[in-house]
Amino acid sequence: MATIRKRGRSWQAQVRRQGHPPITKSFQQRADAELWAKQLEVDLERGDAEIIVQKQASTPLSDLLFRYLKEITPKKRGSEAEQYRLKTLVQHEIARIPVHKLTAPAVARYRDQRLQVVSSSSVRRELVILRHCLEVARKEWDAPLKENPVHNIQVPSDGKARERRLAEAELESLLMAADGCQNPYVKPVVQFALETGMRRGEILGLVWENIDLKARTAAIHQTKNGHARTVPLSAAAVAILNTFHSRSGAVFPISANALRLSWERVKERAQLRDLRFHDLRHEAVSRFFELGLSVPEVALISGHRDPRMLFRYTHPKPTDIAKKLA
Repeated sequence: MATIRKRGRSWQAQVRRQGHPPITKSFQQRADAELWAKQLEVDLERGDAEIIVQKQASTPLSDLLFRYLKEITPKKRGSEAEQYRLKTLVQHEIARIPVHKLTAPAVARYRDQRLQVVSSSSVRRELVILRHCLEVARKEWDAPLKENPVHNIQVPSDGKARERRLAEAELESLLMAADGCQNPYVKPVVQFALETGMRRGEILGLVWENIDLKARTAAIHQTKNGHARTVPLSAAAVAILNTFHSRSGAVFPISANALRLSWERVKERAQLRDLRFHDLRHEAVSRFFELGLSVPEVALISGHRDPRMLFRYTHPKPTDIAKKLA
């Protein structure tokens, strides 16, 4: 007997037959669900049910990851970064495991292997994506999963916050290496990040209509924490923008992937392999405090909602404090 019901944005068809486990599948259109159910009932009458059940159960994890990449990822901000992480998952041996055989120990092995290669924060992001993919597949795609195995493992923490600062010699090497890039926007992006403390995604999302050169401000509408803010621009930041002839569309017309690849090459040439793009934000915010800006002023620029998060950017020296107390 077949039943068709609405499940979220899709239609779920389920066929039950005595002596067999229920077989389910989801479709975007009700008509497709009805057609599949009718055909399945015919196959059951012919005795082909065992083959159908085996086929459904043997779906590899990679199928779910590809579907997630196609249907879910494009709807998110920062989708390019997620595409990169999903491809990492697909290329790993875990992607070949049939979904119904995916266990917490298998996911734990993936975690431990990846921790040998990348940072704990990177592994954490990959597991967060995998967890959501399996949750969507379990609830909406009828994946043969009784539970989400990622819920049963210890996900790495983000670890100790980085406090990487750039020495003057390192900064010179970095800018020189960026100047050698074929893409003319790489060096300005790096310089702008150091001047504003903006995140990579915020910089790449800037459009000219949100820039006020006279008022020296940049309005950011898509932020990590979801709160729009207006960033005051230094004279150096305005000078960077004034080098561009275009005054429409994206301020920095370079894709996230192109910037990522260029950044890796820049680090190699500058011999700063441990440097991350986000470290430029830390450098900028630290410099704001060195210029004498207050915590509320820096928070307005950086977008930090909790002032306590800014404490790690301050590096007071006892000798400097002693001079103030004199």
